Amino acid sequence: MHTKPLRFIRRGEVVTLHGVEPTRTLLEVLREDLHCTGTKEGCGEGDCGACSVVVAEPNGGQLKYSTINSCIRLAHSVDGMALWTVEDLADAQGQLHPAQEALAQCHGSQCGFCTPGFAMSLFGLYQNHTPQGERISRSQAQHALSGNLCRCTGYRPILDAAQAMQALPPVRVDEALLLSKMELLTHIPQGLEADSSYISPKNLLALLQARAQYPEAQLVAGCTDVGLWVTKMHKQFARVLDTTQVQELRQVEQYPQHMAIGAAVTLSDAFAALVADRAQLAEFAQRFAGLPVRNSGTLGGNVANGSPIGDSMPLLIALGAHVVLMAYRDGQVTSREMPLEALYTGYRKNVMAPDEVLAWIKVPKATAAEPSAAPGRPKQTSTPSGGSAAHAVASAGAEFFRIYKISKRFEDDISAVCLGINLEIVDGQVVKASIGAGGVAATPVRARLTEASLVGQPWTQATVTAAMQTLRTEFSPISDMRASATYRVQVLGNLLQRYWLESQGVAQLDVQSLAREGACA
Repeated sequence: MHTKPLRFIRRGEVVTLHGVEPTRTLLEVLREDLHCTGTKEGCGEGDCGACSVVVAEPNGGQLKYSTINSCIRLAHSVDGMALWTVEDLADAQGQLHPAQEALAQCHGSQCGFCTPGFAMSLFGLYQNHTPQGERISRSQAQHALSGNLCRCTGYRPILDAAQAMQALPPVRVDEALLLSKMELLTHIPQGLEADSSYISPKNLLALLQARAQYPEAQLVAGCTDVGLWVTKMHKQFARVLDTTQVQELRQVEQYPQHMAIGAAVTLSDAFAALVADRAQLAEFAQRFAGLPVRNSGTLGGNVANGSPIGDSMPLLIALGAHVVLMAYRDGQVTSREMPLEALYTGYRKNVMAPDEVLAWIKVPKATAAEPSAAPGRPKQTSTPSGGSAAHAVASAGAEFFRIYKISKRFEDDISAVCLGINLEIVDGQVVKASIGAGGVAATPVRARLTEASLVGQPWTQATVTAAMQTLRTEFSPISDMRASATYRVQVLGNLLQRYWLESQGVAQLDVQSLAREGACA
């Protein structure tokens, strides 16, 4: 077994590093090998953003920029990309980049430890908006900085800086130069991929063949969870199989009745596709971790990982999603498909064979307009967000869909309870029910008993009250640092009651949506 050279572009030049072990993080390589100590280690788990860097890769003849957490990103995963650290923002004469200059002018730095991470998130925001002539709004700034924490609570001047940097003299990246160098990197011999300690196949067949040959290799897809095994549990893997460069699995394919999301599609891109189909999912999508985590993590990785508190699974279960598993056996590719909830057998356990890979997530599409669940009742058209809960409305024929996230923090936090409810209500009667829940069992689960208690029943408060009791007794959640078992049980029923109220057109059911009387415009 050998270790392939790691090559990426920094400051317009190709950087080549040899002997980088497969489980070394990008942060370790930056600080220890390249002495880029401006990139800080804060939490070591992708929560604080002090380690933020920006990477770029080709996308339709242009560069796509992504802010990521270097502390949980494996170094070899950026092979072939362009990379910026905070040391790379100022020019050769020491002239600050607008992101840095705006932070200085707006007094956006206090203790300074988190400042490099904020500067990099602002740089990513700048690159994704300024070259196109877009004006950065306050909400866009908040979204871009959702993965950065300031322990000195200096958010206001940092947000001011995000909007002020566009007024400064512009700085442009020479994308043509970077794209040409990236193209050259693809033609440089990398050695024998099959015998490497870090295997990063470029197509699906090569991935499946590598999985068949090395079933013991640690499969990774963004490392937003496996990265914690490395940084917190100090795990080491002799061989790593990375799915994120498989071109087929980086696509979202559109079909008349469903979309097929490749397992290597980032959470950012996967949620963008889901939001394009169901617009009111936007708020829930933004509450799924911070932006750097969504830029690295993949939907397939989140689903395959099967954490009982992973937010995507309750959503997908409620939408009736299926997964496609693939393998390479006896010289040919095999596949099998199943409902997403059938994937799991226990805590972090699933039905996948050692040589199988989760390849696709198939999500039914929305159709037509959402009906009024109760004739004569006004439909809710606003999509308020809650300080501890968020919901989304999807329109799809007779579908009436909500997804709720309950967490201590509004952003960048793990759910205590996540509940997706999807009912079809025709002529005042429930004809179909699909309910997904997270945080209440050893795996993401479907609330089958509650579904059965609803189907065939009139959509009334009496039906809901009975179903609330069923939902509260269907699962036996545990108590942990996020919530007690009693709290989780109570919340499950309360969310079903909230769903009922929303179906009746009741608005402003959370604090975030309330308009303060006498508030200044």
